[in-house]
Amino acid sequence: MVQHVLEKDEHKKLAISLFNKVWDLMEKPDKTEEEKHEMIHMVHTSRYYWGMVGQPVNLSRGEWQISRVYTVLNRAEPALFHAKRNLEICLSNKIGDFDLAFAYEALARAYQIAGDEKNVQLYKMLAFEAAGEIANEEDKIVVLNDLESI
Repeated sequence: MVQHVLEKDEHKKLAISLFNKVWDLMEKPDKTEEEKHEMIHMVHTSRYYWGMVGQPVNLSRGEWQISRVYTVLNRAEPALFHAKRNLEICLSNKIGDFDLAFAYEALARAYQIAGDEKNVQLYKMLAFEAAGEIANEEDKIVVLNDLESI
């Protein structure tokens, strides 16, 4: 049997495709249980592929999306784990701007479903501060609008 080894561009295409499919499912209002399970598997697989071909910013965004999936599913522990990992990647790689603001947003959102209001307010404040440093005005608006849902 011949085993096919994926090329770098195939890993990237899969990572992007899965990221987008997860986003579509997250936005779907009435997810079935099977779709919820698919979403979890796809988001972790997307992050896995980014780990093979991506830069630190891609890893950060992958961890952000995993955290967001778990907040959508109201699962605090894995949401917090991946939100913390996201922030760790941003800080250790000096990733700022849009991504840093969303790292703080992910933590605020994860703490919200964990019922930790003190940390919700702390990380929401840090997200607003980081959003103030975003160079692109459209990106800034995206972050600020997302923070309004917390």
